[in-house]
Amino acid sequence: MTPIDIALRYMEIFFSGKDLDRLYEILADDLEFNGPLATFDSAHDYISSVKADPPVLCKFRLLKTFEEGSFVNLVYEFSKPGLLTEMSQLFEVHEGKITRVKLIFDTAQFSESTK
Repeated sequence: MTPIDIALRYMEIFFSGKDLDRLYEILADDLEFNGPLATFDSAHDYISSVKADPPVLCKFRLLKTFEEGSFVNLVYEFSKPGLLTEMSQLFEVHEGKITRVKLIFDTAQFSESTK
C-alpha cells in the first residue's frame, strides 16, 4: 500500500468506530500523535484512548489530499451532530506503518458544540 492508501485506511478504521484494534496493523508501535487536545507517544496509548472514547456518529468528507514521499496530508470536513468543522491531518509513513500524525483543527468549535 502507498502512504496515501495507509492514511485513508486509518480514516476508514477510525471513523467506523468499530474493531479499533485494526489500527495496530497500520500504526508503528512508537507512533507520535500530536493534536490540539491530546498527544501520545505509542500506538498502544493512542488506540486505548480512542477505544475509551470512540468516535460515535462522526463522519468525514475528504476535501483535498496531498502526498509527497512518505508524507500525506488529508484535509477534510469533520461532522457529528451539532458540529461541522474542517480538519487537517499530516501523516508520516515508513515501511507500511504510520509513524507520526499531526492533527490540526479549531478547538473552539468543539467547546461550542457542547453548549
